[in-house]
Amino acid sequence: MTPIGPITPEERINSLDTLRGFALLGILPANVLVFGMYFAAGNDPTVAGGATGLNLASWALFRILIEGKMRCLFSMVFGASMILLTSRVEERSGATAADIYYRRNLWLLLFGLAHAFLLFWGDILYPYALCALILFPFRKLPAKKLLIIGALFIAFKAGWCAVDAFRQLARRNLAAAAAAEKVGKKPAEVQAEARKELEAQRKQRKPSSEELEKDAKKWRGNPLEVIGARAKALAVWHGLPYYDPVNCDVWSMMFIGMGLFKLGVFSAARSYRLYAWIAVIGCLIGIPVNSYTAWLAVKSNFDRVTFAFTYVAYDIERLPVALANMALMMILCKAGALRWLTSRLAAIGQMALSNYILQSVVCAFVFTGYGFGLYGRLERYQLYYVVAGCWAMSLAASPIWLQHYRFGPLEWCWRSLTYWKRQPMRIRRPSGAPTAAEAVA
Repeated sequence: MTPIGPITPEERINSLDTLRGFALLGILPANVLVFGMYFAAGNDPTVAGGATGLNLASWALFRILIEGKMRCLFSMVFGASMILLTSRVEERSGATAADIYYRRNLWLLLFGLAHAFLLFWGDILYPYALCALILFPFRKLPAKKLLIIGALFIAFKAGWCAVDAFRQLARRNLAAAAAAEKVGKKPAEVQAEARKELEAQRKQRKPSSEELEKDAKKWRGNPLEVIGARAKALAVWHGLPYYDPVNCDVWSMMFIGMGLFKLGVFSAARSYRLYAWIAVIGCLIGIPVNSYTAWLAVKSNFDRVTFAFTYVAYDIERLPVALANMALMMILCKAGALRWLTSRLAAIGQMALSNYILQSVVCAFVFTGYGFGLYGRLERYQLYYVVAGCWAMSLAASPIWLQHYRFGPLEWCWRSLTYWKRQPMRIRRPSGAPTAAEAVA
């Protein structure tokens, strides 16, 4: 039997690496909003960063084309990678891959905790590792059943969001009724409680300029103050129950990704016709629905209850656009088109963990008290200058690194810990053999 170890370069699926790299770059425009300004401003540009001109245009484009779509795509790729890993290990050893799989994800969980507390409280490594712990028993299910499970998670999340939206509407109505206090009538206890909850939401969702400045001061402070602010945010984020819609968001797309991988969709193995239909239908559904909900948000002046109701259809908004992006990437890979771009995206995909952490290091240095302390000081559209710089760095550096090394630095560490064996790092070529860059050229 073949010794158990990381997937070899020959076993890698280039289209899957390309898709992972594309999704990873696409996540940064969302993450930079959390790095650079008050978190509620991501959905509501009136909170911070500007809500007119270029700032409103950048919000609208982000809302229609990126928000949630790239995370959706990255979650699907994670699910697909789970099938690839376990199937290859079991083919080589003839035994279960459980030991390798769970050790891999437990180490990822620890990486995620370190990343979350030290660099970025919006970390996805920790929730991905946590959600991945339940995937293993489902790995041998047929594609159809995996897709159904993913759809059930979507339905559960939509129902939860609907209940939450009606609760928020009820709170608002009760608080409005409590206005009777102004004409000398004592409000009912439930009305007072609703008003109190709305005020707490107001402070969180629509902070005053004084509250924004107080928040910014923490993020621009010394490293200990920054870590303290991050820990406070994480106390809420990591305190959510395991079945919370946040995790259902991840599970739904991981299961769908597992199913699509089994159907050969992520391997660029299906027909051009199928990918073209996915791209066309995805755009025809996703773009109009996203545009309509963005218009509703602007029309309502970014009203919280309006947002809550639009979240009921969140996956109808994001999944079609994510699948359209996937289909376009598969067409490029299948046709061998734009190799100068897809080869670089594939290199980023091979080094996804290292590039993800590198993005956080750069953004933490730019925006927090670790470095320049620009948190809250840039307009919304200006944040994307930082995104462009990070993209250029990853696109340039990743292929060069992989000319000389088998893995990214963090991938090497992760795999060595997963297999309890130091993995070879440097690529040793026979004399006269072409480099990766020469091969691509």
